[in-house]
Amino acid sequence: MKNLIILFLLSFVYNFSYAHNEPNWGATGHRTIGEIAENHLSKKAKKEIDKLLNGQGLAIVSTYGDDIKSDDAYDKYYTWHFVNFPFDVKYENSNKNDRGDIVMGIEHCIKVLKDPNASEQDKTFFLKFLVHLVGDLHQPLHVGRGEDRGGNDIKVEWHRKKSNLHRVWDSEMIEFYNMSYSELAANRKKLSKAQIEAIQQGDVLDWTYESQTLAKKVYASVKPEEKLSYRYSYDHFDTVLSQLQKSGIRLAKILNDIYN
Repeated sequence: MKNLIILFLLSFVYNFSYAHNEPNWGATGHRTIGEIAENHLSKKAKKEIDKLLNGQGLAIVSTYGDDIKSDDAYDKYYTWHFVNFPFDVKYENSNKNDRGDIVMGIEHCIKVLKDPNASEQDKTFFLKFLVHLVGDLHQPLHVGRGEDRGGNDIKVEWHRKKSNLHRVWDSEMIEFYNMSYSELAANRKKLSKAQIEAIQQGDVLDWTYESQTLAKKVYASVKPEEKLSYRYSYDHFDTVLSQLQKSGIRLAKILNDIYN
């Protein structure tokens, strides 16, 4: 009995640590992106997506990419959530991960969804994954440095609690703001048609470089072991909100291009 208790505790500690070092916006951030994307879909895209998702909205399926991490059967997709390459090297000239990365992952999802011969099951799976990965791409530290695991190894304090830089940007600033995903989506910045079209310009690689540029600023924003609090949110939360909005708009653009 004693051994079973010890094994349970070790398993709990491992899984807690594993989950809290995984790269993702956090559920609220991903759902905000899905909700924003819904508002920018064409009628045709909405119809096709509704068929594949059996009526579920993009906000609901947006966390799918993280939900399946607990299943070993999906381990091969782990590296699809991020990409790490030197800041002074172009992605196309960098050493690629043999297991894939977020750029390859997004491109594969799009390829499957465009393939008339792909099964409905595969299309549903990769649609859900696409929603998640486009969100991940816009969290700057998903394009961070490999040596510190996208800021996971940069320890800081967040309102007097131990944390790390990646987690602060993933979820802690968002959760501290204390709005639901629907409230965040509803209160997004009002943009003109021209501003929306400007955000939609470029491709996945352009958006990768944009996130990497932001990652440099994020790294410069803290020192190891720094105590972060209200001031940090005041200085950086607008960037978080902007990235959530851009991600939703660009996700809709990708989906509209696929289905129109």
